[in-house]
Amino acid sequence: MYEALTPVSEMLSRNLDTLCHQPLLVCGLLEDDLPGLLAGHGPAPRVFTTDFRYFQWLNTRSNVKPEFGAVPATEPATGLLLLMPKAKAEAEYLLTACLPLLAPGAPVFIAGDNKGGVKAAPKLLAPYCGHVNKLDSARRASLYQAELSRPASPLKSSDWVIRYPLAEEQLTICTLPGVFSADHLDAGTRLLLNNTDKLHGRVLDFGCGAGVIGASLLKRHPGIELEQIDINALALEASRITLAENGLQASVYASDGLNEVQGRFDCIISNPPFHAGLKTFYSTTETLLSEAKGYLKPGGSLLLVANAFLPYPELIEQSFGHCDTLAANGRFKIYRAQA
Repeated sequence: MYEALTPVSEMLSRNLDTLCHQPLLVCGLLEDDLPGLLAGHGPAPRVFTTDFRYFQWLNTRSNVKPEFGAVPATEPATGLLLLMPKAKAEAEYLLTACLPLLAPGAPVFIAGDNKGGVKAAPKLLAPYCGHVNKLDSARRASLYQAELSRPASPLKSSDWVIRYPLAEEQLTICTLPGVFSADHLDAGTRLLLNNTDKLHGRVLDFGCGAGVIGASLLKRHPGIELEQIDINALALEASRITLAENGLQASVYASDGLNEVQGRFDCIISNPPFHAGLKTFYSTTETLLSEAKGYLKPGGSLLLVANAFLPYPELIEQSFGHCDTLAANGRFKIYRAQA
């Protein structure tokens, strides 16, 4: 899954002498065994990731033991390498979370794809560092270097929460940087919520994001037993905040697909992921469609929204033997299948 080095890591491999003077705290868009590459050339890095899939992979693949969560552990670090995430706001959040662990004078590096926002590195580092140097550029990727010039203030998670109302359900949705649909309800989720029948029993919100679907279901069907899963630690934290803000309760936990899920459900509902990093990404949804039937009680339903052009009906039919289209608006379609 993460075996081949990305172009960003290939570019970084030309700079190992500079990067490996000290053990770096590495975070951001991790997509390969860059930590192993760094450890093979110098002191083992410390890895902080918000991606549960990558956390599990690195945990079994490498001698470098990663941290997973919305914030890193509070132990001091001697330097930072940020791999530029897709969202600039997430990069700002990660810098705010990690730089307080460094002492003034510590090295700070930002690397990334030239089309992925890395050119914003000087502006991102301006509040914390003096001169920012472009150290290398190759393989359509760039590496920037700076030095922390002043102590960074500790992260206040509450400063990063974005709220917006869901008027129809009388809910407040709370999101964090990098979480899908961070400041408004997306059209696909609205179509799904408007075409959800009465639910009961045990319900799984797959790829919960900021908890929009789950919170709405709890509001409309207060008797359900809800579980919310996602691969992204910031999404999980946003879902927990959304639940608390609205006085709702659910079990929220990390899962790569359905791997951490136990038992069977009366309904699995999802607006499944469509992108990962800079890439279009279908495999998580395809795996869900092939495995969901085994996680449903007899008569239980799979309910999801997807872009109309995606070939999901065929995949659902292969697993369930049928697929109903409940609604469509030109761009999105709502599909349902029963076990």
